[in-house]
Amino acid sequence: MDTSQIIVTIVGLGLSAFVVWYFFFFSARQTTSAVSSSSGVQEVDITVKGGYSPDIIEVERGKPVQLSFYRDEENSCSEELLMPDFSIRRDLPAFKTTLVELLPEKAGTFTFTCGMGMLRGSLVVK
Repeated sequence: MDTSQIIVTIVGLGLSAFVVWYFFFFSARQTTSAVSSSSGVQEVDITVKGGYSPDIIEVERGKPVQLSFYRDEENSCSEELLMPDFSIRRDLPAFKTTLVELLPEKAGTFTFTCGMGMLRGSLVVK
C-alpha cells in the first residue's frame, strides 16, 4: 500500500466510526410518559413513520395501557407490530390508527418492533 491508500483507508474507517457513533449514541430518542384518562387507563399516541415516535414510553405497573399506533406511511417494514413479552402481534394498516391494549404486571423494559425487527421501541414499566 502506498501513502495515499493508507490515508484513504484511515479516513474511511474514521467516517464509518463517526456514523455508527452518531446513529447509536448521539441521536436523541423521544421519551414520553403515559397520560391517565379519567377511567384510569394510561394512554399514549405513537406515530409510525420510519420509526416509532415516541420510541420510549413510560407507564405504571398494574394499570391498563392503551397504545394508539398511527401508521403514517406505506413502507412494508412498518406493516406489523410485535410485542413478544405481551404476546401481541398486530397488523398496522397504512394511514389508520390501531389500538393495542395491555396490562403490564411486572416492572422492566420491554421492546416492541416491526415485523422485520428494524424499527424498535421500548415500553418502560415502573
